[in-house]
Amino acid sequence: MNLLVRYWWIIWLLGLLVFALLRIPHGPLAIPEVPGGIFDHQAAGSAAEVNRIQQAWGDAGLLGHAQWGMIGDFLFIGLYGIGATLGGMALRRSFPTAGMVVAAAGGIFLVTDYAETIAQFIQLTSMQGDDGLARLAATMQPIKMVAFGVSFLGILALLVVRRMRNRAG
Repeated sequence: MNLLVRYWWIIWLLGLLVFALLRIPHGPLAIPEVPGGIFDHQAAGSAAEVNRIQQAWGDAGLLGHAQWGMIGDFLFIGLYGIGATLGGMALRRSFPTAGMVVAAAGGIFLVTDYAETIAQFIQLTSMQGDDGLARLAATMQPIKMVAFGVSFLGILALLVVRRMRNRAG
């Protein structure tokens, strides 16, 4: 068995650790003008809304938090997405269909969250909203959230079922 597939859980857990650490730069972005923080930026959907959010963050001195948060997101997306995809592939040995669903969800998460975050980062670094990029990010957000949920809960469920099977057998 390929070492990456065999040790997928290390990559996956590192991704989850980065996700937890991202609360540090992302947390302060939730201000009264932008109560959803980074999620509001992802879902903005228009250049005008992106500009309003970025202006509010700028006025609050939070642009550095937003930039570092998005840079951290790139690391999280890669680690978690690859880990979840490899996890699904590894679990496919015991659960052929469910493992493929998890692997596909991990891949979908990887592609959609990178598309969303790249679109956000371009707008943030240029300090200029763009309707096309804002729509792209807003379109990708719900897809990546569902893919994350399916891959995360799927991995947990398959690990529990596999453990129960091993104990019973």
